[in-house]
Amino acid sequence: MAFQLLGSLSDAEDAVQAAWLKASRSEYAAVANLTAWLTTITAREALDQLRARKRRAEQPLTDADADAAVGERFVAAAADEEVLMAESVSRALLVVLDRLPPAQRVAFVLHDVIAVPFETIADLLDRSPAAAKKLASRARGRLHPAPSAPAPRTAEHLEVVRAFLAASRGGDIDTLVRLLAPDVVRTVDPALVPADVPVEMRGARAVAEETRRFTDRARAAAVVLIDGRPGIAIAPAGRLQALLRIALGADNLIQVVDITGDPERLRNAVLTLPPARSS
Repeated sequence: MAFQLLGSLSDAEDAVQAAWLKASRSEYAAVANLTAWLTTITAREALDQLRARKRRAEQPLTDADADAAVGERFVAAAADEEVLMAESVSRALLVVLDRLPPAQRVAFVLHDVIAVPFETIADLLDRSPAAAKKLASRARGRLHPAPSAPAPRTAEHLEVVRAFLAASRGGDIDTLVRLLAPDVVRTVDPALVPADVPVEMRGARAVAEETRRFTDRARAAAVVLIDGRPGIAIAPAGRLQALLRIALGADNLIQVVDITGDPERLRNAVLTLPPARSS
């Protein structure tokens, strides 16, 4: 549960350990439902972490922080964290959950994922049950695209983007070349890549070969809708670090890959979950 709330194995372990220390000092022998009691304590610890995380995110990075981030923030999640993610929650969901206010995230995860009653969530959040229900409803609305006419070729676009990410993770150059238009253009924010990587690159073979340098980043990525169109979010532990906007040509080949890590563009992008694959 803590992992689903926080998206990071290390943060989840911290929350569980803090909850256990508090519980072990309490008169738990008289508790009628230990599972519910521990769930509430752990959720409170996670909520405190989420609120602290939001406060830290509002503080500007120093130059030293930024330099360290370039080298470390794209490290792939550890194997045990990947197993937890596969078993409990998708990376795409973690990416979009991380955009929610802490109270909305807690209400949604506890109710929709773990089936905690709204009465318990209300007590945890110091809200009424009706207010807790509204928080979860708002979270659902931000996770999924609003019902409207779908963008042209959205299904085909999604499949191409998914195939591109899968091939990037596996270093499948031949598949990447087939997915890319011969004159594809890849642009990237200089801060996201080493100094020897050009800001702009052209040509299917060159762009495909370059992906071999960034397989760790691909493993920390997920397909999402960016402002309603399929793209890729690079988000170690569910925390957004970069977006890949991928445009297709008339032949359904990838024409443009625009990679941005600009904080303003990341903040302003509307991220939602893509529709599930049809059977």
